Amino acid sequence: MRRRSALTCVIVVCLVGSTAAAAPRWSAPRSRLAVPAPASAKHRLDHRQFLIPPSSDECMTVYRLECYLPPQIRTAYGVTPLLDGGTDGSGTTIAIVDSFGSPTIEHDLHVFDQAWGLPDPHLETITPAGPVPPFDATDPDMTGWAFETTLDVEYAHLMAPGADILVVSTPVSETEGVAGFPEIVQAENYVIDNGLADVISQSLGAAEQTFPSAERLRSLRGAFENAAKHGVTVVASSGDSGATDYQNDQQTLYSYPVDSWPSTDPLVTSVGGTHLRLATDGARTAPDATWNDEYGAGGGGVSTVFPRPAFQNSVRGVVGDYRGTPDIALSAAVDGGVTVYTSYDADDTGWSVVGGTSEAAPLFAGLVALATQRAGHRLGVINPALYRLASRPGNGIVDVTLGDNSYGEVTGYSAGPGYDLASGLGTINAARFVPALAKAVRPTKWAQP
Repeated sequence: MRRRSALTCVIVVCLVGSTAAAAPRWSAPRSRLAVPAPASAKHRLDHRQFLIPPSSDECMTVYRLECYLPPQIRTAYGVTPLLDGGTDGSGTTIAIVDSFGSPTIEHDLHVFDQAWGLPDPHLETITPAGPVPPFDATDPDMTGWAFETTLDVEYAHLMAPGADILVVSTPVSETEGVAGFPEIVQAENYVIDNGLADVISQSLGAAEQTFPSAERLRSLRGAFENAAKHGVTVVASSGDSGATDYQNDQQTLYSYPVDSWPSTDPLVTSVGGTHLRLATDGARTAPDATWNDEYGAGGGGVSTVFPRPAFQNSVRGVVGDYRGTPDIALSAAVDGGVTVYTSYDADDTGWSVVGGTSEAAPLFAGLVALATQRAGHRLGVINPALYRLASRPGNGIVDVTLGDNSYGEVTGYSAGPGYDLASGLGTINAARFVPALAKAVRPTKWAQP
């Protein structure tokens, strides 16, 4: 989520180039990208170029941080048994929505696939809201979104290697407030109206307080309402600034708790962040905790715009009268980041390490694609099913009870037994969750792929 350059503030630790790189903020792609940008200067790290994916030992040597390779992530989430059984996302399409996109996404995904023995999917880029400006490798905003696009595509594909990938690029950068969202709404409506995708993944967002009014924010919900009518599932990253977020200047954090949209929208599944601790084979060496390290923390809190939806009535004691986020949480820690390959900048080509909820959202979108294939129909708004599944042991939602999402000067929320505003319902064991979710959602007249 680059916070977003409007990103979903993904916190990225770039390993290429010669100086530092970190991400644009929440207001650009939520992936705290490995791109120099004034707003993210405090997150810059010295780095070196990795021509091959770095091992955890190399990350520890260079950054004194853990990093994990794609096979470890798959194992950690129990995806391999599903793939071995033929549930790989075949017959489904994941739409990745980002400003500008990446001019080298097909090549970069191919290199990623070759490194990990993955099949190249059917990958297409469309620009339904108008042509994007020519790519400029000297523009931190464009390179930030290019990195975000690559992260989103590679990690949705990792989870669902049989799914088609549709990159939906928009011509205006999503920052804070309204900026960029009208084009996103237009582009997503095009995808939905033409039946082009089953799952939409968004690693972007803006604090609700940056919109001129609650009414103006609600006026941008059209694509989500359309998606619900057509059985399309929409997921969004919850942010990388814990219980706060950036103001319109993209430099200053709010000094009190805020939450970000579209993560807060009840028609969207909000994906927060966790910190994994993995052995070389992907087995956990400790329970998952809420993501909170020196680079950021998983977004979560309570909306000031949307009342508590019916699916959260069971957790009213936590959320009160308004929509709470996140709903679910997956890997996002920078100390435990994942590897991404990019080549959109000739002077910044190679493997990087990245974290943030911009990683978590596409990971979850891939799992939804697996469940869609398993069900044989689109799943639509899955939030009611998630809360039902969490109340029944053995359905693949694993409680996260450690950590908190305090960030900056704002005290956040602590994880604990059951639903909380740090990790939502918990994290995922895909081997159990995917079949359970497929069974929990009944098809509707709109739910045909």
